[in-house]
Amino acid sequence: MSNSGFFAAGDRIQLTDPKGKMYSFTIEPGKEWHTHKGWITHDELINLPEGSIVSTSAGLKFTAFKPLLADYVLTMPRGATIVYPKDAAMIVGLADIYPGARVLEAGVGSGALTISLLRAVGMTGSVHSVERRSDFAAHAQANLSSYFGGAPANWSLSVGDLQDQEVNENFDRVILDMLAPWECIDCSARALRPGGVFMAYVATTTQLSVTAETLKSDGRFSEPQSSETIVRGWHHEGLAVRPQQRMIAHTGFLIQSRKMAPGVEVLARRRRPAKGAYGVSQD
Repeated sequence: MSNSGFFAAGDRIQLTDPKGKMYSFTIEPGKEWHTHKGWITHDELINLPEGSIVSTSAGLKFTAFKPLLADYVLTMPRGATIVYPKDAAMIVGLADIYPGARVLEAGVGSGALTISLLRAVGMTGSVHSVERRSDFAAHAQANLSSYFGGAPANWSLSVGDLQDQEVNENFDRVILDMLAPWECIDCSARALRPGGVFMAYVATTTQLSVTAETLKSDGRFSEPQSSETIVRGWHHEGLAVRPQQRMIAHTGFLIQSRKMAPGVEVLARRRRPAKGAYGVSQD
C-alpha cells in the first residue's frame, strides 16, 4: 500500500457514509464498486488525495481514506480469531518491540499481530513466526502479502510446534498466542537473550494461572506481571457527553516476564499469599 497520501491502483480504500458505516475494497483500474444507490468507478479514485469526498452515480457521498491498521485487521479474512488492535497495541508497547528487535512469535493465527510486530521492528529487525496449523499459516501469508504488497523480507514462517523447532539464535522478544503457553516456557527461555521479554496472550484465568506458576517455577524468569485492557468509547454531541453503550471489554490477558542472567537466582517474593491461593491446607 502506497504512503503518498494519494490513492493509487492496488491500494486499499475505505469509504465511510454519513451514518458511519464503512466499506473497504482494493482499487483496480477498469472496475466499478456498486451500492444500492449507484456506483463509483475505480478509475476516478486513482490520484485522489486521502480525505476526499466521493459520490456514486446517484449522488450518495462517502469520505475516502486508506484504512488504518486496526481497520485492516478487523476486516481481513480470518482463519483463526485475531488478536484485537487494543491488545496488539499493548503487546507492542509492554513488550517494548523496538526497531531492530529480533522477535520469535508462536501462534500466528490469521497474522494480525504479526503485522503489528513487523511494523514495530522495522526493516532492521526481524520476526520469525511459528504456527502449528498449515491452514492458519496459509491465511496469515495471504493477509501479510495483501497488507505489505508481498511477503516481507524480514519475516519467516515455520509450520509445526514451537517445541520442535531448532532455535539457535538469541531472540530479544518471545510472543506466544496459544492454548497452552506454559508448554513452551523451556524453549522460550532457551531462545531469549538475558534481559529479553517473554509475553503470552491467553483468554482465561486458568491459562493465566498455569502460565504464571510455570514461569515462577522455571527459575530463569523474573516475577511475571499480568494485565487486561478494556476500551470504552465515548459519545459526544454538543454538551451531551456520555459513554457509548457498546464497550470492547475482556478479550484476553497479557502475562509478561524477563529472562534472568545465567545462573542468577530470582529474588523471593516478600508479599504474603492470600489464604487458599495454593489449595486447601492438609494440616
